[in-house]
Amino acid sequence: MNDEMIRQADLLYETMEIPIWGMDCADCTRHVQKAISALEGVESVDVLLAAEKAVISLDPQLVGVEEIRLAVEGAGYAIGEIGKPAGEAAKPIRQNSPLSDRFTRPVLTLLGVVFGAVLFVVVAGEWLGLFEAITQRVPWPVGLAVVLIAGYPVFRNVLRATLRGQVISHTLMTLGVLAALAVGEWATAVVVVFFMRVGDYAEHFTTERARRAAKGLSALAPQMARVERQGVEVDIPVVEVKVGEVVIVRPGEIIPVDGEVVSGQATINRATITGEAMPVEAGSGSKVYASTLAQNGSLRVRTTQTGPDTTFGRVIRLVEEAEVQRGDIQRVADRFSAYYLPVVAGIAALTFIIRRDPLATAAVLVVACSCSFALATPIAILASIGAAAKRGLMIKGGKYLELLAQADVMLIDKTGTLTLGKPQITDIEVFEPEEGILPTGELSKRAKTLRLAASAERYSEHPLAEAVRAAAREEGLELAEPVDFQAQAGVGVRARVLDGLVEVGSRRLLESGMAVKDELVEVAARLEGQGKTLLFVAYNGKLVGLLAAADTLRPEVPQAIAETRWSGIREVELLTGDNEQSAQALVGCIQQEMGDGSTLRYRANLLPEDKIEIVRAYQAQGRRVVMVGDGVNDAPALAQADVGIAMGAAGSDVAIEAAHVALMLDDWRLVPEVLRIAHRTMRVVKSNIAFTAVYNLVGLSLAALGILPPIFAAAAQSLPDLGILANSSRLLRQ
Repeated sequence: MNDEMIRQADLLYETMEIPIWGMDCADCTRHVQKAISALEGVESVDVLLAAEKAVISLDPQLVGVEEIRLAVEGAGYAIGEIGKPAGEAAKPIRQNSPLSDRFTRPVLTLLGVVFGAVLFVVVAGEWLGLFEAITQRVPWPVGLAVVLIAGYPVFRNVLRATLRGQVISHTLMTLGVLAALAVGEWATAVVVVFFMRVGDYAEHFTTERARRAAKGLSALAPQMARVERQGVEVDIPVVEVKVGEVVIVRPGEIIPVDGEVVSGQATINRATITGEAMPVEAGSGSKVYASTLAQNGSLRVRTTQTGPDTTFGRVIRLVEEAEVQRGDIQRVADRFSAYYLPVVAGIAALTFIIRRDPLATAAVLVVACSCSFALATPIAILASIGAAAKRGLMIKGGKYLELLAQADVMLIDKTGTLTLGKPQITDIEVFEPEEGILPTGELSKRAKTLRLAASAERYSEHPLAEAVRAAAREEGLELAEPVDFQAQAGVGVRARVLDGLVEVGSRRLLESGMAVKDELVEVAARLEGQGKTLLFVAYNGKLVGLLAAADTLRPEVPQAIAETRWSGIREVELLTGDNEQSAQALVGCIQQEMGDGSTLRYRANLLPEDKIEIVRAYQAQGRRVVMVGDGVNDAPALAQADVGIAMGAAGSDVAIEAAHVALMLDDWRLVPEVLRIAHRTMRVVKSNIAFTAVYNLVGLSLAALGILPPIFAAAAQSLPDLGILANSSRLLRQ
């Protein structure tokens, strides 16, 4: 099939998001995915456990919502109302789920108390022979009725799955219940059913507890907006706001759209987007983002993005779909859980053949806990990604957490990443050729020189001119009005300021025949050697000083780079399109401030395609490469790296799409932080898998040998889910 045929085929398909209720583990997502994939006209399906939805690429001519509904219901699940904003479709589930922070500890405590009390009764009853006495006195049909009534929801799901040709975790436990009933142990069957129900609740609670961190973001999305229409303020749903309309935001209200402030002044709390605690000031011309909070002022905002197209909407979508990107460790766990149940069935069959003991066989079937394997990885991943998102760290999936934990090389773009991305005046040198040349006044010669330069540059649009004006503002200098302003390409500007001719420009200004002192030449050479850009200042035809500008280093960078080395990064390299002198000067500054004797390599004069080749060269050596950039001109290298980290991605479509990790705040301290999160998450995942594997191995062995009775096996199978919850919940607090 040629490219044109592929393109035409792609045009046939639409993407549809279907909310799905009732999924608790990876087995659920597989069943739903298999049911939907079997429909004619479905090209691909991604079932997202955390977001409780399926993202389906389909041909609308061949399959529709009704066919999908029937397939999902046939798999034992339900679909919610389609077309609602993010988070709304799942409200019935969330409202009935005791998952708020104030309920989590009491629920866990209650689970533990109930579990412990019942386990004590079971142990005491078995030891004292109470269960045997009860079994003898109560008619078997009554016991059977108790088992069927108590276990009806479980047995119904098992029957449905069996009719669809599926084997679920409760299938084996149901066989264990039947085995217990067959030998007259209906009391044992009741206890097994009880712990099956406890296990179900624990599993549902475990999944929802991890899911809550991610879904909590959706709850922050505003639903209503106040819009100016024909001179009247109208409250309408956010989904009805149009690009270009003016939205009114009052003190204490959440901004409902992305946009630009038309008028007004307010303090904005941007914690939902960037994770930063300190609010920022917003006024006319400022960009503001949906789901941020306006404090101490009102704003009129012209809409640029609405709904899912806002920065916050993209963040929600990114977090919801993060679980699609599964790492190797999660795929191994998924494959293991798929083969686990047949293996357990085989062990149970061998136990019956060798030992001829139906109770030991039932215990093997009951103790097996396949869902704990399926939950071991995704629960930790979901908890970590959701918690990180609330701090302005957008991680696109467990795959990238795993790769971050394995990374040993970090490549860093210079401009806008290590540096602030805009020039600042770093040095002001005064070389008045003779006393009285500069204008009179109380200011120092340094301040006079800066004021003259800033006044001449007052209306220039050059980035260096803004740096000069900013330096003057910081020192509180009042600028004079320039007259006869002229901009000379490649040279600089000239204007009459305070009745004198001021010229500000590059070295070409020296070619006009002005007298230059040796001292000035030496200072200029020294500053240029540091990679700085020089602006010479002349007054009435005589050089009076110079200004040095540089793209300054972010103050937190040296310490942050040092901390990345503690996270397994063995080699750090700076990549820049700047000249050799600028790169060398910046690297020297970083190494000096790091103070640990480590060496930071650099490569200068690079084009974007050169950065890609450097990434590929490291990857060819088997290295795991992290690329840190600003997500604009670095987009190709970010995409090529094993993990691309985009700095300051708030509001940037390019950064969010190109990178695998997006830092919503321009703060380098988040780079070692995301590495620490990755390492901690992988430690939790590995401990979950190890705990589950050892627990199940011991349980199956004891059950097969007849040491673990079915009644104790039922209690034992519920423990792994609680253990995984307790271990993974630590990630919610990172």
